[in-house]
Amino acid sequence: MSREEKQKLGNQVLEMFDHAYGNYMEHAYPADELMPLTCRGRVRGQEPSRGDVDDALGKFSLTLIDSLDTLVVLNKTKEFEDAVRKVLRDVNLDNDVVVSVFETNIRVLGGLLGGHSLAIMLKEKGEYMQWYNDELLQMAKQLGYKLLPAFNTTSGLPYPRINLKFGIRKPEARTGTETDTCTACAGTLILEFAALSRFTGATIFEEYARKALDFLWEKRQRSSNLVGVTINIHTGDWVRKDSGVGAGIDSYYEYLLKAYVLLGDDSFLERFNTHYDAIMRYISQPPLLLDVHIHKPMLNARTWMDALLAFFPGLQVLKGDIRPAIETHEMLYQVIKKHNFLPEAFTTDFRVHWAQHPLRPEFAESTYFLYKATGDPYYLEVGKTLIENLNKYARVPCGFAAMKDVRTGSHEDRMDSFFLAEMFKYLYLLFADKEDIIFDIEDYIFTTEAHLLPLWLSTTNQRVSKKNTTSEYTELDDSNFDWTCPNTQILFPNDPLYAQSIREPLKNVVDKSCPRGIIRVEESLRSGAKPPLRARDFMATNPEHLEILKKMGVSLIHLKDGRVQLVQHAIQAASSIDAEDGLRFMQEMIELSSQQQKEQQLPPRAVQIVSHPFFGRVVLTAGPAQFGPDLSKHKETRGFVASSKPYNGCSELTNPEAVMGKIALIQRGQCMFAEKARNIQNAGAIGGIVIDDNEGSSSDTAPLFQMAGDGKDTDDIKIPMLFLFSKEGSIILDAIREYEEVEVLLSDRAKDRAAILKGKMIPSYIINSNPEMENEEQPSSENDSQSAEQVSSRSQEIDLVDQESPEESSVNSQPESLSPVDTDSAASVSSSEQDSNPTENHETTSLDGECIDLDNQLQEQSETEEDSNPNVSWGKKVQPIDSILADWNEDIEAFEMMDKDEL
Repeated sequence: MSREEKQKLGNQVLEMFDHAYGNYMEHAYPADELMPLTCRGRVRGQEPSRGDVDDALGKFSLTLIDSLDTLVVLNKTKEFEDAVRKVLRDVNLDNDVVVSVFETNIRVLGGLLGGHSLAIMLKEKGEYMQWYNDELLQMAKQLGYKLLPAFNTTSGLPYPRINLKFGIRKPEARTGTETDTCTACAGTLILEFAALSRFTGATIFEEYARKALDFLWEKRQRSSNLVGVTINIHTGDWVRKDSGVGAGIDSYYEYLLKAYVLLGDDSFLERFNTHYDAIMRYISQPPLLLDVHIHKPMLNARTWMDALLAFFPGLQVLKGDIRPAIETHEMLYQVIKKHNFLPEAFTTDFRVHWAQHPLRPEFAESTYFLYKATGDPYYLEVGKTLIENLNKYARVPCGFAAMKDVRTGSHEDRMDSFFLAEMFKYLYLLFADKEDIIFDIEDYIFTTEAHLLPLWLSTTNQRVSKKNTTSEYTELDDSNFDWTCPNTQILFPNDPLYAQSIREPLKNVVDKSCPRGIIRVEESLRSGAKPPLRARDFMATNPEHLEILKKMGVSLIHLKDGRVQLVQHAIQAASSIDAEDGLRFMQEMIELSSQQQKEQQLPPRAVQIVSHPFFGRVVLTAGPAQFGPDLSKHKETRGFVASSKPYNGCSELTNPEAVMGKIALIQRGQCMFAEKARNIQNAGAIGGIVIDDNEGSSSDTAPLFQMAGDGKDTDDIKIPMLFLFSKEGSIILDAIREYEEVEVLLSDRAKDRAAILKGKMIPSYIINSNPEMENEEQPSSENDSQSAEQVSSRSQEIDLVDQESPEESSVNSQPESLSPVDTDSAASVSSSEQDSNPTENHETTSLDGECIDLDNQLQEQSETEEDSNPNVSWGKKVQPIDSILADWNEDIEAFEMMDKDEL
């Protein structure tokens, strides 16, 4: 891009800022924000409440304070001087209004400190602000003291809200009863509070912010080194136990790294590196960043991402990890090109989950940092696209209006202060040369609201003890700690197209265009070379196939739970053509799984122990079968259980009299599930329960999966079949040893105990002791699928075969299955949940003459489960029933919390 075009785009950014800022000053000031559709100010209490969003408004001219340092960055020094005078003259921080501690800190306190930082810089230069005498700093100190009562908790974590006039817990304060706060809310204070302490010499602010950070670090999940989304401010217990890098956690990670940069305290860097290692191990699934459970980090907590995670590539640039930053940023850019803006949330196949877009600046922030790191003019083109989209779709006569729905282009009467504080700052800096800015931007660090704090604060007023408490209880991997930032001249010396080579395979991750797939196949056929490996032909036992995967940049990762994950890194491919083949292979693998899920997507089932002394109180989560009667449409099956002989059920039963009229227990392994079902059916069993032979497996830690057929017609199987993992199966086996006769109920969901025990002489306290199950008995029809998902919102694993011998596996000739697998494993593919909209069609076609629909692109996994020795010892004692029930209740609460669609 020529200097002239960069200058033209920079001027365009200036004009856009003038349009937004000018309309705010003309139509809204001194209100907190502009309502651009109605050309008036938004005043708290005079407009209909928008809930938590309004907690940022405190009747303190929010947009003006938030824009102060933006005026200086955009070289509008005269306007900055006028704005500072207006703030000093008009703004009152003593209003009787309840505000968010987090938002007030990053926007108002940060805005005042950023304004002060640049005011003293201008004063030193000798032309502007000669009258300035730290007035903004005094306002910041006043506000800091008003926020301090929020920290009056046993943990040191602040209350989420405070009354500017009355503080906390007074009757007139109307706040102080909250018990929970988000991790980012408590962990995004250190930059502003430490800067306030360093500027003023009052150490109390930095001390309080450090105490909150220390408490969060102490409460991290020790095995995964992750933190949850919300935490109890009094007890320190995690309330929401899902973890990601988006809403609720984002700036906690950002402030750990930036606190090290600003304050020079090594403990912050060590903590960040420890968290970052966990993020890249569990949450990062390039190019996606998916939330997981802090206690079960191999289990995804949701199948969508929120827009706030767009800041993360920029943070990775500061960390020096450029490659994943490029990958994630490119994925986000492809979503923007599809929808014009980044939706508030979007699914893993890049469809809209929440359609709003409040003109968030995080993507522009990452674009700026990536351009700084790479010098790649591609990112100038990305910035140009952002400018064009803002002017084309968001610009209105009185400013810029947030998008109510990115699909329809409808507007919302809203222009948040962060739009002026961040968006124009990053866009202008993207196109500006060094001489276009009147000060050295490298002397400052950006807060999460893009306010500028000078780096010289690191050596000023250091009165807070910097004792390193991190290493006292953490074994740190020194190899993860890079104590110097990487030199970009070293990163890109020999290959100026480095960034492009990483981006290129992601170009079609969202678009529907075909990446030379047909040409590639035709060329290979003409030249006599082997055509690319197709997913339907892949065999995990074929060394040649594994070598082809390696050439395509596809690697096999053996997970701790025994599964195998397929991951593609295009940069590791032998060539760009091989990288495209790898991308296509992954897409085909996804389509295979999607096809099976569409054909047989069944929710989890229930095995309920109804005999003495359980009486229906123990319900085991079971995997369904893709053959036999559907328990959601047929009457449940009730009967006593009996073990089959042979226990694997792979041949004619030698004890038919024992299983006649009963539910047969069979061990997994050595033959197909359908074959087991036929053998116990021929022996007279009324149902079957297959128990996993992998000792220790549990539905707590492994995804549920469906038992598939054997590729033949399974209409002859008339009995219901369910699958239990080892832990759940052991409960039934232990009950048999202790009580001999155990009766169970196979059903689509747990049944009410009063109905189960009808007609039996049972004490009433047993029938009435579990109201939760009674409430679950009859969900409304439209919520059936949702209820099932709440039982387990994890993705369901489709176990294609259950066999050990290769001869048996070759029987599986269904086109949608993943043909033969090895002698030790059952092949399986795990697919993320499909979009809940049943009317939306997902058309996928083969590469033989037609183009793949890459709209459904998603980093998916092909998984393989190892079959262990079938001679499993069942003598191991399990947890007490009460302990197991407590574990299940905790999981169910977590899943229900995940299902709430709120950021």
